[in-house]
Amino acid sequence: MSAITDKKQRESLAMRYERIFSFLAPLVAILISFVIGGIVIACLGKNPVQGYALLFSGSLGNPQKIASSLVSACPLIFTSLAAAFAYKCGVFNLGGEGQFIMGAVASVTVALTSGVEGVPGILLCILAGIIVGAVWAAISAVMKIVRGLNEMITSIMLNYVATLFMSYVYTSVLRDGANPQTPSVPDSLMLYKFPGFRIHAGVIVAVILTILVAYVLDKTSFGFKVRAVGLNPLASRVNGFPVKALIFVSFIISGAIAGMGGSIELLGKQYRLMSGFGSGFGFDGVAVALIAQLSPIGSLFVAIFFGILTTGASSMQVGIAVPTAIVEIIRALIIIFSVSGMAWLRLPKTKQFLAVLAARRDAKPARAEGAMASVAGTTGKEGARA
Repeated sequence: MSAITDKKQRESLAMRYERIFSFLAPLVAILISFVIGGIVIACLGKNPVQGYALLFSGSLGNPQKIASSLVSACPLIFTSLAAAFAYKCGVFNLGGEGQFIMGAVASVTVALTSGVEGVPGILLCILAGIIVGAVWAAISAVMKIVRGLNEMITSIMLNYVATLFMSYVYTSVLRDGANPQTPSVPDSLMLYKFPGFRIHAGVIVAVILTILVAYVLDKTSFGFKVRAVGLNPLASRVNGFPVKALIFVSFIISGAIAGMGGSIELLGKQYRLMSGFGSGFGFDGVAVALIAQLSPIGSLFVAIFFGILTTGASSMQVGIAVPTAIVEIIRALIIIFSVSGMAWLRLPKTKQFLAVLAARRDAKPARAEGAMASVAGTTGKEGARA
């Protein structure tokens, strides 16, 4: 019985070590990436310390700059949540960008054609984005469930379809005169902005949605089933879980989150569709989710960090005359090192190393207890002789 208890304690300790290393991996990745970025800046003949000071002062120097950083992070929060939710169920939704764009297309169409204004109009636009984003994700889900097609390939291909469809909308159907863009949404449909700041209400919605997604995944029976399917679909099927239905619903929820993000970005910041709208948000969201190790709360903080880098890049460029591509290099390195660290933690040799580390840690108290028992026994014998 004692041996079984000791084994469980060692396994628990090994899992604790794995969680600690998982938490430290992104932090170490960020540190290494900034060191390499500093070397690149130094090779350009500039002062990296001054450059990083300008980077963070340009994004965190005052409340207005902090607000700008949060607004830059807002679309990444939505796309990272969309990727994380799907990944939790074991499916890889790489179509977040397409769903994001289609949500914005639906919202701008409703905004310019429905005639509904004010809060009802805003809610109608966001609802349209949620529905269309979910429907766009359902295409890949159906092809995977019915035909067994790889959802990564189909969702990526649908990104290009969504981009081309958006281009058709702003250059033809809803074109604003000679300009290849849509007209701006009416002022009454723009999201509320806090006085004195550049932050819009969509950022608050993103934070609330993050908490809601974390609660659903971690505290509800539906979330448990989703995570169970992601960990082992065969065992989930044997235990009576509707695996295909859960995959389908997870894909739809993922698409709905991304579509909502497109609506928020349109109504809160961009106000119109044009070339480049939503570009890169989907894959950046996947990267954010991976760095956060598929944690919704972690995705929120990583997205904000990426928003800080995006906002401060221009200040560093102006201050020490280095290209903003330096920040893109740093972001890419963070992604590479973070994902590499996650992969390293999942290697059998790494797990074996953590198990050995836990066994050694567990053996130290045992040896100490044995030594104390030996000393106590010796003292007792000497007392008996006396």
